[in-house]
Amino acid sequence: MAVDRIGRIEVVCGPMFAGKTEELLRRVRRAVIAGRRVVVFNHALDVRHGTDRLASHVGLDFPSIAASTPADVEDAVSSDAEVVAIDEAQFFGPELVPVVTRLAARGLVVIVAGLDVTFDGRPFEPMPSLMALAESVDKLTAICSVCGEDAVFHVRVAAATGSTAVSEANVGGTESYQARCRRHA
Repeated sequence: MAVDRIGRIEVVCGPMFAGKTEELLRRVRRAVIAGRRVVVFNHALDVRHGTDRLASHVGLDFPSIAASTPADVEDAVSSDAEVVAIDEAQFFGPELVPVVTRLAARGLVVIVAGLDVTFDGRPFEPMPSLMALAESVDKLTAICSVCGEDAVFHVRVAAATGSTAVSEANVGGTESYQARCRRHA
């Protein structure tokens, strides 16, 4: 007999170096410990740690599926999945919103992590739309590389690689970006 599950959307957002992937992986590990069937996705543009593992800047990792489009995510979620985790959500663009909404409507817990602002301080879709539809939103902060205060922004400090048509952001790390507070953004 099928159990009717109530799905939900959880969003983890903030600037680069805020620990978004680390928090996503913490939630994934808790779901695994609880015996939930979990599927993890990363955007195919992010090949910094290979194409079959999601990894944080601090070294946590978990097996993942590389996806290029929101449809790739939806198509790869099996009927027995209970938790779907999606990292680098900003690279999937606004088309991710209806996919996440449909997955939650199927009774899945959908955890989405991504940048909520671009490197030049503008809202970064689809994160603002997902935050509006989510049952829970955790906005994380980084540490300003200039003064040490809480940072809600990040700035590009060097040309990055991996440009994407869906955004003005690029895949990169400390060699290309720095976290900044409002004063130093």
